[in-house]
Amino acid sequence: MADAPPVTLRTRKFITNRLLARRQFVVDVLHPGRPNVSKVDLAEKLAALYKADKARVVTFGLKTHFGGGRSTGFALIYDDEASQKKFEPRYRLIRSGFAIKVDKASRKLRKERKNRAKKFRGTKKIKGAEPSKKK
Repeated sequence: MADAPPVTLRTRKFITNRLLARRQFVVDVLHPGRPNVSKVDLAEKLAALYKADKARVVTFGLKTHFGGGRSTGFALIYDDEASQKKFEPRYRLIRSGFAIKVDKASRKLRKERKNRAKKFRGTKKIKGAEPSKKK
């Protein structure tokens, strides 16, 4: 993508949020001739623009306007990694690679196990959690 059309970034509603140790703002991305701009590219450009580490930049909520060529979203630049881990939602930490996704059974399977276990009285609840064998 060396000969890709240029991308222009504009920021609005810039706030320095000292309580959450971050800078937050709305990002307007002008990308004529391109379908969209990746979050990694946006993070790099914002990090260079605000003299920050690109790992501290979080972009989300990007929506492409009708007709293309323009997108709007939200960006946060955290002051340090500790505050990012403390205040960012877990799903965004997983996206950026700071947390590991916990694999668990599907919601339906968990509910079925719970309801099968309710039918048993006493201490042997594990036996009820297993699916019944059909002959």
